Amino acid sequence: MRLRVRVSMSMILLLLVSLVAAPARAASAGDVVSAEPTTVHLLPGELLKVPVNAWHVVYRSTSATGSPNAVSGTLLVPKAGYPLGRRPIVGYAPGTHGLGDQCAPSAAMRQGTEAELALISLFLLKGFAVAVTDYEGLGTPGQHTYMAGVSQGHAVLDAIRAAMRVPGAGLSDRAPVAVMGYSQGGATAGWAAQLHESYAPELRLKGVAAGGVPADLHAVADHLDGSADFGLAAVAGVGFDAAYPELDLEADLNERGRALLADAADDCVGELSKLAGLRFADLSPVDLLDQPKWLARLAENRLGSAPPRVPLFLYHARGDETIPHAVGATLRGEYCATGANVRWASLSASSHVLGAVQGGPLAIEWLALRLYGLPASGNC
Repeated sequence: MRLRVRVSMSMILLLLVSLVAAPARAASAGDVVSAEPTTVHLLPGELLKVPVNAWHVVYRSTSATGSPNAVSGTLLVPKAGYPLGRRPIVGYAPGTHGLGDQCAPSAAMRQGTEAELALISLFLLKGFAVAVTDYEGLGTPGQHTYMAGVSQGHAVLDAIRAAMRVPGAGLSDRAPVAVMGYSQGGATAGWAAQLHESYAPELRLKGVAAGGVPADLHAVADHLDGSADFGLAAVAGVGFDAAYPELDLEADLNERGRALLADAADDCVGELSKLAGLRFADLSPVDLLDQPKWLARLAENRLGSAPPRVPLFLYHARGDETIPHAVGATLRGEYCATGANVRWASLSASSHVLGAVQGGPLAIEWLALRLYGLPASGNC
């Protein structure tokens, strides 16, 4: 009788310990906050149509200053099975969409207005899953931290992690993965390559394709000052101010600058033309970009300071009017000097947009070969 009592008490104690001494696992970057089925309207044309399952995903990530945040995005997985083993996952980093939540790529995909689906569909046709990030503050509470490269790199790497954890998506955490982006997305892809080893080393990253890369934001801002695309430089200031509160942009603006940038703070990219031809001097009585606080954050977000450990495909249009070809060529040279495995393509395209059109399919085919397991050769 006494023996039975001891056994019974032991069992009760074990049960109590199991209930109170096993706290829930702490949230970590890449964890899924929510994943809801969504509708994505692929572009018309039989070649671009492929049956997919789609989820609108909110997932955990990390800000430029290391704080936890939540980011939204869209996961696309072809309905057909993948015959070659684990289905590859591509982290897709979109180009500039704007600052307002209504501009988010996930919103454009639901509405059938997302132009970059033309490229995304080429991955889907190969049977690859695609995780498209909206970036920090674009589709989630808070201001979009536009062009804060560290935050953007985190967001696309965590979109891949989250894709592996979406219930019902059928994706493996051992799948081969890749990252692609152009313009803002090109900077994001470059940061994903540089951050991968320290931030998400468990991801089996096989290659990164980055086009039209604004690697040196100070040089790009100087180029855009007074140009038709000045709005991009101006709202990059808004994005940096959201990422790094010590910049306190509003305090350094004049009355006109405060009014213009407050008005642009929820604009989509097509509305930024109203800032065309302006200069930073029109917005502020001080030389914003040469203040120590701005110089420090711009330097922190300059690509090229650390060599990526994964193969890179870099491409840039020689006629790029928005991000000078020389900026991309300098990045290529800096990476090559560190011994990185870089394949560089200097394109004949006559504009920034045409650079995406010409280089996108080349980048996709290059990434597909990496995901199939073929080695990459550089041309440094």
